[in-house]
Amino acid sequence: MNSTAESTRELLLSRIRDVQDYPKPGVLFKDITPLLADPVAFTTLTDSLAELCVRHGATKIVGLEARGFILAAPVAVRAGLGFVPVRKAGKLPGATLGQEYELEYGTAEIEIHAEDLSADDRIMVIDDVLATGGTAEASLQLIRRAGAQVAGVSVLMELGFLAGRARLEAALRGAPLEALITL
Repeated sequence: MNSTAESTRELLLSRIRDVQDYPKPGVLFKDITPLLADPVAFTTLTDSLAELCVRHGATKIVGLEARGFILAAPVAVRAGLGFVPVRKAGKLPGATLGQEYELEYGTAEIEIHAEDLSADDRIMVIDDVLATGGTAEASLQLIRRAGAQVAGVSVLMELGFLAGRARLEAALRGAPLEALITL
């Protein structure tokens, strides 16, 4: 890792707060709100993610509900790209494409407005945390079903011990997975 990447990682990591036993006992929650409240850290994060979008030839950005929206929208503006939200089922008006995926206990579904993507689009998926990879994997399926190409997945943090990267490798089909911080 070069010194710029390392100093970016250190700045971002210093603004992420650990919250014990949230949202349930035994969970160590990574709270990004202090990072968002710090204009230098938030700008550094936005610039870093925008650079990844440009480097990988993205034409649009997909943000995953809900913290992914907070990160992806300013990145889209910074990179001069369109922003397309992926929402929980039933939250988007009009015609949508949906994708069900497995949770630890049960299933969930996400949706996208398919008309917001075209065959000429290369989509960068942005989220705050890569944990098990289920939501990101489902979003890649939605993007391809809408006819667009996947430019990659970029996240602020990857929780390596949850093996989300391994789950996404086949779904990415050679597209990059970039994490600014791996824990």
